[in-house]
Formats: sequence, structure tokens, C-alpha cells
Amino acid sequence: MSEGAASAILERLSQLLARQLGLNFTPRRSADLLRGMRYAAREFGFEQVDDCIRWLLSAPLSQRQIEVLASHLTVGETYFLRDTRLFDVLEAHVLPELIESRHRSERRLRVWSAACCTGEEAYSLAITLRKALPDQERWHVTVQGSDINPRFLQKARHAVFSEWSFRGTPPNFRMRYCVPAGEGRWQLRAEIREMVDFFPLNLAEDVYPSLLNQTNAVDLILCRNVLIYFTAEQAAQVIRNLAHCLVEGGWLVVGPNELSLVVLSELVPVHFPGVILYRKDSSHSRVAAARSPRAQTPPPMEPNAVPGASAFVAAAPSLPREPMKAAGTEAAAGPYEQARVHYEQGRYAEAAALLAEFESAAAIGTPAAALVLLARIRANQGQLAVALVNCERAIAADKCDPVSHYLRANILQERGAPDEALSAYRRALYLDPEFVLAHFALGNLARSRGESAAANKHFDNALTLARALQPEAHLLEGEGLTAGRLAAIIAALQQAEMTP
Repeated sequence: MSEGAASAILERLSQLLARQLGLNFTPRRSADLLRGMRYAAREFGFEQVDDCIRWLLSAPLSQRQIEVLASHLTVGETYFLRDTRLFDVLEAHVLPELIESRHRSERRLRVWSAACCTGEEAYSLAITLRKALPDQERWHVTVQGSDINPRFLQKARHAVFSEWSFRGTPPNFRMRYCVPAGEGRWQLRAEIREMVDFFPLNLAEDVYPSLLNQTNAVDLILCRNVLIYFTAEQAAQVIRNLAHCLVEGGWLVVGPNELSLVVLSELVPVHFPGVILYRKDSSHSRVAAARSPRAQTPPPMEPNAVPGASAFVAAAPSLPREPMKAAGTEAAAGPYEQARVHYEQGRYAEAAALLAEFESAAAIGTPAAALVLLARIRANQGQLAVALVNCERAIAADKCDPVSHYLRANILQERGAPDEALSAYRRALYLDPEFVLAHFALGNLARSRGESAAANKHFDNALTLARALQPEAHLLEGEGLTAGRLAAIIAALQQAEMTP
């Protein structure tokens, strides 16, 4: 192959990788791309790299192709307590403040290591949280790690690490949190491993925030040293999505060389010694919008004009389009439609304000759709008790709507009430036996309780139903998740359980 042809085919490949994985291989990084592709080609069974690339370019990438490419084109470089100054700040300032703010209300905390690689960062968060929260058993704490690379996630779940993963840690760190695993390797103690859950997530393509993968209402997100590999457009979108995942007052941490990529007005930089973090403060965004000459309330949109809205609209009863004539009658479409637009944009406070009159206990005859949307908004704001009340009012308004029961189950699970969540998921399936994500949620719930046989049964049910649909079909309550992507996620989860 001529040099010009090689350059052209690599350029086409880099464009494909940017679209589907968010990876940015500029011409200056063509050698890195070619080096990784040599290993990927061998795994795909090709002797010649150019033959492999042409094969990849011949059709949209499958999930297996994405995962193999991710395993060879991303760098798995991480270790425990990477950047000790950051973890000192988290332990001394960020976590104590979060704990104090929740101490007298709902005792819940959620932290997320996005692009967690082999898990050292997620486990470092768990250890830091454990030190900051001595009465952890009285709290509902969620620590999560996600990555696009299923091989990294398998290693993270096993939690067995070599000496290299502990460089820079205090001398007693391993003895305190690990047990010897032979051949110079160490396994984290069970009480640390059990604090963290791992799940596959493609930051460039998957849906977040989402109740489905508990990426909503997050208090602290670490997404370090991954944005630099994305295109500018993908990095900006990831930052927007992560901002929507955060509760008001939540924190985002990016790498020192990624600070310039965070340009959202609602993410306010906070300076600590040697560390800059970003805190979500939507009032900054509202002030900026008010000062803009183009600032205006977005017009109502048709249901299918908002990404991810079609699944909600299919399940919720339609609202009338006539203005409200008297107290207690059904709502006009305008406020609801505008609230839904704000919700899809992550502007939860504005969305809730538009529906505030329906949240009053005196509001009689409020449409179930408005109450369901309010429940979603409050859940994404971390106000789970209020979300649950709205959800139960929606069920009272329409007892046969499976979505309300499914949403109630999600909220109950978030609140640390798995038995009640189990009953609510079963109720949703009684009303709609082909509710794919209810089967999947039951699988996740069983997996979190160590019930492998039950988890596999529910996952198999979800997989059968998902594979009966077109791969690009959007799933009910999937917020944009497709049947094909869910099938790939389930396959990755089951593969991880089988791998020793």
C-alpha cells in the first residue's frame, strides 16, 4: 500500500474512532494508532493491518469490535491514590462538607470514577470515603467505576493488583487494605471490594445521567486523563453530560491538563493547594443566560424532537392541549412540554419550577405524566423522598402504568430499600411482561445481593427480549439506550461473572 493510501485509510479510521469511541487520533498520532491497530488486527485474525482496517470500515462497528479496539487503543495507566494532593483535599474538605450537608436529611452519597481503567481510582475513592465516614453503616453509599474496556473492568472486579499499582502509597497502605495474593500480588479486602460496583460505559455514546446505571444525582465525579483523547466536540459533550449527572453543589474532578476543556458556566472552579476542582452552581448558568441578549424560554417541542423523550412519551398519558380553566383541572401542555425540554437539557431547577403547582399536596387531579416527570427531576436533584412521593401520586392517578412502578423501584433501590424495590419491579413486569429494562434491573438487583442464579435468569430474560427487537430500537425507559447496546452490556456482565 502506498504512503498516500495508508494515510487516507488511517484518516478514515480515525474519523470512525472519533464518532463511536470519542478517541482523537490526529495525524501527529498516526504512529500510535498504527501501533495499536497491529495488536487489534491479530486479535481479529488478520495478518495485514490494512485488511483489518478495511474490514472495520465496511460497516458500523459492532460492540465486540468497539471493545477490542478500546482494549488496544486506550492506555491503562493508573495506581492507588494517584495525585495524593487530590485525595487529601477530598478527605479534608470535599467529603466532610458533603457528609455534613446530608447528615440531617437523606444520608446518601454517590461517587463515580468515570473511565476508571482497572479500578484503582474507584477503590481509592472507597477507601477515602470509608475514612471520612466512620458511621458508614447508617448511610446509603454508592461508589461506582465505569470504563469502555471490559478487560479493565474484569480486572477491577477481581481487585488483585501488582506492586506497581501501589507506588506512591503510604508504607502501611497494603497491609491495612489488602491481603497477599501470591507472586508479589495483593487483593483488596472484601469490605473494600464490596463498596464498589463496576459497569461498562462508553462516554462518547452511552446515556448518562440515567437512573438505569445510577449516574444521576452524583455528588462527586472523577473523570481524569481521558478527555484529552477526545475530539473537542466529544469532550464538550462529555463535560455537559457529567454536569447534568451532578447534584447541585456536586463536584467534578478532571486531570490538570484538561482544565481548559471545562468551560460550562455552571461548573465553577474552586482552588485548593495544588488542586483545582469544579463545583456545580447552576445560578452562574442562569445569570449568564439572563445577561445574554439571545436568552429566552425554549419553545415547546414535539415529543420525538428531544433525544430520549420518545420512550417517556410512549408510556405516559398524553396531556391536554387546552389551557387550564380552573384549579384542579388538568394542566395545559405548555408548562409540561417546556419542563420536559428543560429536563432533557439538565436544567432541573427550571423544570421543577414550571411544575411547582402540581407538587402541592392540594393539587387535585394532576396528570400522571406531570407527576412522573417531577419524580424524575427530584431524583436527579438527589431529593429522593420527594421523588418517591411524586411517584406514588402518579401510581394513584394511574395504577396500571408500568413506568410509574418501574420508576418507584429505581428510587427505592437508590434509597437502600432493595426488598421494596424488588416488589415494585415485579409489579411493573406484571403490568408489562415485556418491559425489557425491568428484567435487566431485577438482574442488577440480584447481582448486587450476590444472587448469581437469579441475576442470570433475569439477564437472560432481558437478553431474549432485547434480541427480539431491532438493534437500533430505543427501549422503554432507556433514555436513548438501544436494544443492541443493552444486549452488549448484558453479555459483558455475564462474561465478567464467568471469568475466573
